[in-house]
Amino acid sequence: MKKPWFGQKDPPVTAAQLSSKRQFDAIVIGGGHNGLVCASYLARSGMDVLVLEARAVVGGAAVTQELTDAFQVSTCAHITQGLHPNIVRDLKLAKHGLHYVVRDMTSIAPDGEGNIIRLGTDLRKTQSSIQSLSQTDAEAFPRFYERLLSYSELLGQFLISEPPRLSGVAVADTASWTSVTKSMRKLSVEQESEFLRYLIAASGDMLDEIFETDLLKGLLAAESVLGIAAGPRSPNSMLNLLYRLSGRTSRSHEALAVPHGGMAALAAALAKAAEANGAIIRTDSAVASIEIKDGRAHGVELAEGGRFTADLIVSNTDPKTTFLDLVGAQHLDAGFVKQVHAIRMEGVTAKLNLALEAVPNFTGMETADLGGRILICPSVDYAERALAPAKYGEIPRQPVMEITIPSIHDLSLAPLGQHVLSAVVQYIPYDVDGGWEKRKDAFIQYTIDALAYYAPNLKDIIIAGDILTPVDIETRFGLRGGHWHHGELALDQFGSLRALAGSSSYETPIPGLFLCGAGTHPGGGLTGIAGMNAAQHIMTKAKASAGEQA
Repeated sequence: MKKPWFGQKDPPVTAAQLSSKRQFDAIVIGGGHNGLVCASYLARSGMDVLVLEARAVVGGAAVTQELTDAFQVSTCAHITQGLHPNIVRDLKLAKHGLHYVVRDMTSIAPDGEGNIIRLGTDLRKTQSSIQSLSQTDAEAFPRFYERLLSYSELLGQFLISEPPRLSGVAVADTASWTSVTKSMRKLSVEQESEFLRYLIAASGDMLDEIFETDLLKGLLAAESVLGIAAGPRSPNSMLNLLYRLSGRTSRSHEALAVPHGGMAALAAALAKAAEANGAIIRTDSAVASIEIKDGRAHGVELAEGGRFTADLIVSNTDPKTTFLDLVGAQHLDAGFVKQVHAIRMEGVTAKLNLALEAVPNFTGMETADLGGRILICPSVDYAERALAPAKYGEIPRQPVMEITIPSIHDLSLAPLGQHVLSAVVQYIPYDVDGGWEKRKDAFIQYTIDALAYYAPNLKDIIIAGDILTPVDIETRFGLRGGHWHHGELALDQFGSLRALAGSSSYETPIPGLFLCGAGTHPGGGLTGIAGMNAAQHIMTKAKASAGEQA
């Protein structure tokens, strides 16, 4: 009888034994945060798990690297936004070194002329900052934000569930639909209608209905568009706002936070948790192909040569890379391949990292504000104007930005009195007119100029810098298209339709092959939910299979 995957664990494999060990219960391709989360849960259940990471370090886009001498910065992702508490608890991440230097970061929106709005967990302080610009908006905000949090929590319950599987227009998974609709039954008819409207509405239009202050609307509009190729006047942008809030409401999850040591600390804690549960992690091990034998996934071949086999192959890479590059179209139905090609996954965000010899002086901001998350988007129209040139391969001169100065809290990142600045730059096209080789210098200049409008002393204090275009992000971190969600987050690529209709429950058309990355439900961000959900699905399938074979 075949060895069950649950409740039995062989003695840990030593480094010396690994060189000869070739057979595992499960192989996870990609050591990003979702891959590590998935591997931890699988190993914790008793499976013999191997993680293969192409780069020299694990973590995917969650890494901390040297910017210049004595300056360390989170190169790509720079804030944890809702790492799920079940993961923190189950994998004992605090025990493995995950500690935060700041939690519940306040989101701060300057207009460059001295006006500031601060959105934090203290509602009265938030109201006070709004009141300085509009008494009407200060009075309207609590009710709006309470609805926003309620609906984001409702969406959050859907995100941690396996999405319902659809077959045409018929419901093929009644149990999943039941879990989705259970919470909605608590809503009134009016609330149900409003919730559904929030899922499909354009954030800018909704914000215009409720508020009059451009700066407040701009702050919330920025939240609704970060990471996606849509503007606040685009349908579904409210969905992105709810999605982002669902992972960090103070009532249920960690809010915006920065780990001590940057994002590498999160990756290190996840790796230690995986190894503590018995998983083996092998870096510098790029997978060249997934071996298909007798119609099912059977193993992997490495680019460097060598082969590992397993009954379960779990890919943390994006769907296009998994199906088109690692599996190969010859093993898939032509219609399915056509669907894979159609997945929208060109990124629209870049990353700017700066080493500074002093604190940047943002106009109108207090010293305490510098430890928050600064959002550059003074109005809804500002975001729309930034998006417009990107649609045609042009670089916006005034981009939307999300900025942190992590060295305010974490003195290990820069010499005393000096700082690192980290900025996500929104609406930067993947395919820029003229090519990035010719346009990158102009992009750097535009971005620094735009940032210096809000922090006038910035240009005088820059020691060194690095900027990553979407193409650079793709090349350095293996994020196809440079998209941090492994595919656009929109209603037609969400829930049961993510990654696509034929693989919406972490399974794929290839038996034995599963997905666990951000290209699956629920999507990207440093939540770990996709990895957790995928592991639960795989363990349920494995347990049922073991029972059938007993």
